[in-house]
Amino acid sequence: MTLPTPVGKPVTAAVELGLDVDCSSVVHLYHLEGTEVVALRGVDLTVEAGEMVALLGPSGAGKSTLLRMLAGLLRPSAGQVLVGGRDVGRLPAAELRAYRATEVGIVLQDALSNLLPYATVAQNVAFAGRGARAAARSGGGGSGGWGARSDPPSVGELLSLLGIESLADRRVASLSGGEQQRVALAAGAAGGGRLLLIDEPTSQLDHGERDDAIAALHTLHQGVGATMTIVTHDVAVASSVPRTVTIRDGRVGAEGRKSGEFAVVGRDGTLQLPPELLERFPPQTLFHLHARADGIELRRADPDSDPDS
Repeated sequence: MTLPTPVGKPVTAAVELGLDVDCSSVVHLYHLEGTEVVALRGVDLTVEAGEMVALLGPSGAGKSTLLRMLAGLLRPSAGQVLVGGRDVGRLPAAELRAYRATEVGIVLQDALSNLLPYATVAQNVAFAGRGARAAARSGGGGSGGWGARSDPPSVGELLSLLGIESLADRRVASLSGGEQQRVALAAGAAGGGRLLLIDEPTSQLDHGERDDAIAALHTLHQGVGATMTIVTHDVAVASSVPRTVTIRDGRVGAEGRKSGEFAVVGRDGTLQLPPELLERFPPQTLFHLHARADGIELRRADPDSDPDS
């Protein structure tokens, strides 16, 4: 897929620099019908400031749980979730509210979940940015250890950036699905957050609308410079993003870069095999490990044979 160049000018006042993310040994348990279910089991993930990353994996793998932790909506049962060097899972209530209002932008699955259908496009984007603007007026924007930051972007800047300024006075309910998705992205960025979290942005769009939404994601990322983390099942979205991280069984299983897909050694030394290899080498398979100059070689072991043969 060839992505178009941004349709508007960068929002230079919106985000000075994205926030870096560092998740270390993150565990999350939740209760279900009298038992505890492990949603995340030792997630290690580092995202550089300003980077664009897609989280992949089957339903129930823990992707959306991780996104909610980055948003400060869930606290980890164990481990650390550092955003901009601060442990989001252990912030006091007042600092957590400030973080949600000024430092993070969230776009939920289904564009209309983020919007007021009866209000206009401009009203929706203005309403979404009200918390950050109030914090900026009171001197609270950027306080709490994240560093200095400028005022959030204006409604006009965001609508121009995403090419929807002509829709400003239209009610959201009258727009197509692709147009609603671009409005939702504008609303998510309206607070000037330096971390944008986006959940399944193309799940309810047709192919043409999907391509427009993908282009809008890249336009927004280039325009505001925020760190962007996207949860998606869509191969087209994933293939357009410079880096993908696959979550399997609550852990990071693989990473994709432009040069290919790679297995990832966790900080505790664990290494997940891809599903196609698990069919050949099921759990409890024994291996010999041999260190090589350029890596490690695994050889299937026979516990009853002579190890020196």
